Amino acid sequence: MAHDYLKEGLELDSKTGRVGFQIIVTLLGGTLLISALIARMTFDSQDTSDLLALVATVLLGTPLIWVALKDLWRGHMHMNELVALAVLSAFATGWYVEAGFIAFFMIISVLIENRTALGAEASIEELVRITPTKAHRVVDGQETEVEARELAPGDIVRVRPGDNIPADGLVDTGYSTVNQANITGESIPADKIEGDEVFGGTINLTGAMDIKVTKAGEDTTLGQVKDMILEAERTKIPIMRMIDHYAGWYTPTVVMLVFIVWFYTAQTNAEDAAYRAISMLVIACPCPLILATPTAMVAAISAAARLGVLVKSVIDLEGARNLTAMVFDKTGTLTTGQLEVSRLAPAEGVDGAELLKAAASAEQRSRHPVARAVFEVARKARLNLPEPSEFHEEAGKGVRATVDGQTILVGRGNWVTETHHDDHVRGQVEQAMADPQAEGLSTLFVIRDGQLLGWLGLADNTRPQAAGAMDSLREMGLKRLIIVTGDRESVAKRVAEQMHTEYRAEVLPHQKLEMVDDLKARGHRVAVIGDGVNDAPALKAGDISIAMGAAGSDVAIHSASIALMNNNLNRIPFLVRLSRQTSAVVKQNMIIGGGFILLFLVLAGIGLVAPVIAAFLHVVSSLAVVFNSARLVRAGEDIEQAEHLALEAAARAGSEQPNPPQGQAAPA
Repeated sequence: MAHDYLKEGLELDSKTGRVGFQIIVTLLGGTLLISALIARMTFDSQDTSDLLALVATVLLGTPLIWVALKDLWRGHMHMNELVALAVLSAFATGWYVEAGFIAFFMIISVLIENRTALGAEASIEELVRITPTKAHRVVDGQETEVEARELAPGDIVRVRPGDNIPADGLVDTGYSTVNQANITGESIPADKIEGDEVFGGTINLTGAMDIKVTKAGEDTTLGQVKDMILEAERTKIPIMRMIDHYAGWYTPTVVMLVFIVWFYTAQTNAEDAAYRAISMLVIACPCPLILATPTAMVAAISAAARLGVLVKSVIDLEGARNLTAMVFDKTGTLTTGQLEVSRLAPAEGVDGAELLKAAASAEQRSRHPVARAVFEVARKARLNLPEPSEFHEEAGKGVRATVDGQTILVGRGNWVTETHHDDHVRGQVEQAMADPQAEGLSTLFVIRDGQLLGWLGLADNTRPQAAGAMDSLREMGLKRLIIVTGDRESVAKRVAEQMHTEYRAEVLPHQKLEMVDDLKARGHRVAVIGDGVNDAPALKAGDISIAMGAAGSDVAIHSASIALMNNNLNRIPFLVRLSRQTSAVVKQNMIIGGGFILLFLVLAGIGLVAPVIAAFLHVVSSLAVVFNSARLVRAGEDIEQAEHLALEAAARAGSEQPNPPQGQAAPA
């Protein structure tokens, strides 16, 4: 929230260049005021002093008075009227130097406030104002430099080491390492190979790549990040709306108090009464109160964005401090969402490679994540996979394929036993399903021409920071941490045991909603955390919704109130901690601002604070609030430092690893 006399009268907008102009005018007015003091004190020239001060007062006070008149014409009552009354009262009394200094210090306060606001906004803009203006588009092998805004989906652009990537896209050819901290907040560069996603505005570090554009301009992840930050800056938390609501009563109340002091003091000393009244008007200008909340919120949003935490509304940032329960979707949130084959259990007389080859050959046409995981393991093992002549897939159950004239079934235990009616095979499958080694794994059974070849166990591994994040949240006082998943009981239990928390397995989408509603009915403030792709209904049900790994995902960015651009779960405790720190800073700012006004209003009323001193103290109080809020910008530095140290340790470990003997391959 900025002063109206700033926005409308002074119009301190760096884009139009008027900030610089106003600074020049203010310096000129200040120079005239200093000259007036020198003329009075050194040369004892009252007339010259008054003339210089008069010009300075007109120069500095006119914009303030003009905006106050515009407010009155529109029926608005803000703090502008208090400033204008103070300047006019001093001017009418013939105290031109005092009037000039009041206007000077008030404009200095405005400049500090708005240069601070512009500086904070500029620091956020710096996070998103990094897309290059030029791009190297490749057409029929010919490379041409074009404006980045001219790119369209389907274009091929060439990016060399050191270049900023001009748009979102997929790596078409080449491989490299990309610094994408400005999007995801992760300090560790990401390796990119063919088919990987890259984001506009990130920095290509090592190799050259050709990238096929998928999103350009404002549609890129970078463009959406910018929109989210600006949207957050426009919102107001309840205390800001309360200040707006009572702002109309503030000025009349202050004027009434000033009139009472002036009326009773003027009975004995009219000059002293004017001094007190003018000082009270200056002190009562609520700049510190107006600055208390927005400066803290802008600093907090900036700190969060630096770590890849994007907040759509400051209401959600403020509300995170009161959370008492969190509901976590398992797949893609606490786990990587990428299944990996963790166990091969071939039947007696069957080789593990034979089991894997049969399963991968049948699954290679499927796009299901389970099938992709099996195929990827076989590819890494360099198995020669024959193409199936026939292929049929039953969604969520399994596949039937004909490979080299043999019929292969690959799928869940219940499905293969229902499909294959041989009692002996059914008994083998049921026995394998009861195997303790399959506990907590997603199992695929492979049957070839009526013979059980064995089973494959797949696991969705938990993220490295998941357990630590859960512990941090418990230490911060959150009472309920619940994992929900549609997976089997054994799979959910395995993850929950690693997290040391409660869980709900085989949960359908509508049951997630019921669970959230039940927690809210019990008095909890609930945050729902998911990947934003298939969790949109549950995300919308929570008091606060947090989408994990939102970089590049339109659905995730739009379905949640807070988007984590990376998959680091330590950002969730950071968010709660930041919310609590921000709330504490806002309260401190309100105490600083309110205490200043109450204390010095009383002192000015009893004649202990002169008008010029009052204006100077006003600047000091505004600076105190701004600097107190600025502490929040450093929030999260401990996380950045820890990640940087981990990166350095990994780099040292890699450099210290001995080279393999000649002819021997290095370990993977």
